Amino acid sequence: MHTRQAESSAQQQIVALPAGLSLPLEVRVHGRGGQGGVTCAKLIALLYTRMGMQVQTFGDYGSERSGAPVQAYTRVDRLPINNHNKVYRPDHLIVLDEGLMGPLVLSGAVPGGVLLLNSHSGLDSYAGQYADFRFGVIDATAIAREHGIGSSSVVIINTTMIGAYARLLGISLAALDETFAVLGLGEDLAAAEHAYARVQMRDATPGTCAAAAPAKVTAAPPVASISEHRLDFPADLKTGSWSNQSPLYREQPAPCNLACPAGNDVVGFIQALKKDGADAAAAILLRTQPLPSVCGRVCPAPCTGSCNRAVFDGAVNIRSLERWIGDHSKHQLVPQIASPRRRFAVIGGGPAGLAAAWQLALAGHAVTLHEAGPALGGVLRNGIPVYRLPDEVLQRDLARIVKLGVEVKCNSRLDRDALAKLRQDVDAVIVCTGLGAALRLGVEGEQLQGIEQGLDFLERVKRGPVALPGHVMVVGAGNTAMDCARSALRCGAASVRIVCREGEDMPAIAEEIEGAEQEGIRFVLRRQPVAFSGNGSVTAATVAEVEAGPPDELGRPGFIVTQRTSTIPCDKVIVAIGQGAGADMLPPGWRAEKARAWQGETPLNIWFAGDCATGEGTVTHAIGSGRRAALASLAGCTEYVSEDSRPPVPPAQILISHFDPAPPHRNRQLAPAVRRAGFEEIDFGPAGPEEAARCFSCGHCTHCDTCLVYCPEGVISRRGDGYVVDTVFCKGCGMCVAECPRSAMEMHEKGKLGAKP
Repeated sequence: MHTRQAESSAQQQIVALPAGLSLPLEVRVHGRGGQGGVTCAKLIALLYTRMGMQVQTFGDYGSERSGAPVQAYTRVDRLPINNHNKVYRPDHLIVLDEGLMGPLVLSGAVPGGVLLLNSHSGLDSYAGQYADFRFGVIDATAIAREHGIGSSSVVIINTTMIGAYARLLGISLAALDETFAVLGLGEDLAAAEHAYARVQMRDATPGTCAAAAPAKVTAAPPVASISEHRLDFPADLKTGSWSNQSPLYREQPAPCNLACPAGNDVVGFIQALKKDGADAAAAILLRTQPLPSVCGRVCPAPCTGSCNRAVFDGAVNIRSLERWIGDHSKHQLVPQIASPRRRFAVIGGGPAGLAAAWQLALAGHAVTLHEAGPALGGVLRNGIPVYRLPDEVLQRDLARIVKLGVEVKCNSRLDRDALAKLRQDVDAVIVCTGLGAALRLGVEGEQLQGIEQGLDFLERVKRGPVALPGHVMVVGAGNTAMDCARSALRCGAASVRIVCREGEDMPAIAEEIEGAEQEGIRFVLRRQPVAFSGNGSVTAATVAEVEAGPPDELGRPGFIVTQRTSTIPCDKVIVAIGQGAGADMLPPGWRAEKARAWQGETPLNIWFAGDCATGEGTVTHAIGSGRRAALASLAGCTEYVSEDSRPPVPPAQILISHFDPAPPHRNRQLAPAVRRAGFEEIDFGPAGPEEAARCFSCGHCTHCDTCLVYCPEGVISRRGDGYVVDTVFCKGCGMCVAECPRSAMEMHEKGKLGAKP
């Protein structure tokens, strides 16, 4: 212990005492060995000496082991301090490690006082907790790590916490600057200022929760003589009651998994590809969707858009890995044996119907797939150009579904009467009929020759060669519009313009927009055709300028068409502005609600999936919807909800310092000048599966041994394909959790290790 008296009178008036601070003041710091808790208390003491206060500060180390609990104390007063006891009734509590929070830390704390906690969780995570305190939360570990304070194994956070503490009390940044300068800690000031700006705070609500009672102190065991100490290192030191937490290996949701509309285990199939090859990866991927080669080409890849690696050196090219698996694996899943074996009918052979039939057949049930057209595929066959999705690729994925024993009936268009009869003959029906007729602009001259709907044009191109000379205008901003524009170029158009009311926020896949630009297609943004003119055939379009308007009832962006117009000459117009709702197949008295058919208040054995149920408009969303409808029909429930409700692992919880930079592997593509000459597939995919090695495996253990290496006591060991923690000797320091590169571990109270987070 020691008492530091006030500095000279010239220094006593540097900074005023914070408003509302009463003296004498007692501060207690809780941390672990190696975090700098005692130095934190000294920094607090020095901060108050700069205000002309008398201070006292000392540490209480306990078991002097890295990671062992440490307490430190600071007293502040205007008068000399003669009390040399520990601090039992702290006015301010500073906790450097969230794993220490418990009755011992809160013991004796004064209601209405200050509590500052180092935690990666935000303030909202502590709703209803610690309401008796003026409470502050700061992720000091992440900030200190970002500023390089400490080492990769032990991050020192004391100077960072002082910044948050100053903000919590209303102490100015100037006072911090003075204090850090006196101690020669100028290099740590940036981290303190960062914490000063980022700390989250809330005021106390006195009387809502009582402070914890002082802990009982039990008698220490007798000390053995030197001759009785026969054990060599490591010492046989059990952690006892002061270790209230222990690490637990627990999978956390990866952002790519949660972002996948199909419900794929993205981390699972990538790690399997990396370790065991395409067949092992296919065994995981095919559990949730049967069209990997298709989705590996046409999916908008929201998984890649959510990848945590984007903040490091570029997101993982997940779509290319899915394509690689689909193109290089002939793995076929074996159906289960269902008892009893039920009969299902699926109406619609597009991506939703294919996914539903796949899931039902995998479960071992009899499935009949009704398709109105001459072949399976729906929009995959009729609406996506072969330069994006070759026919042989689609056929390969379709063959996998049929091979499971799915009965296919093409040219089988069913109406409401047929549906009413069909439901009597099977256990359940899943309707996947897609969207309805294409939307029209509803403007003057739309009946002129040379104006065609986009889906009709794309289907015509798929049937055979189409000559399209002259200047072409495509109206729309979605994927169909991009497909129409790029197909028009390949059909011989002299020029192609895309006219749309959107700006840079077009809903089409970013790669499709980029590809259209590379091929020479021009974009006329924030315009909308209001009339067409021509003598029998279209020769020009009148377009009006469009401004942003209030959102519609669904929250989608709104548009206001102005009176400012101009004329664009054109020889052909292709309209691709979307489709209306699908045809109502339900007999009178029936209704669709929550993706299921109802008669009055009675649920019927009919489910809906894909665009006719959701209208989400992408192949991957349709696959996910079809899968969920199949699982709901198997369970007999109205809706099947399989998503993990926990939040995904954020980038801040990935220790990027454990990974080497490795930019993404790009797909091989035809040169833009060559593409427009024909319908050859333009993207050849990746050269190999090496991109799989870039996956962080967020929230999922890869058995990298980091926890084992960083454990200061050696209480973690390998067992089979996992790890075992000896909780008898684990001191609960949390070093393994802090150093897990991919956030696949958590600290839990020892009595609740089996509880779900």
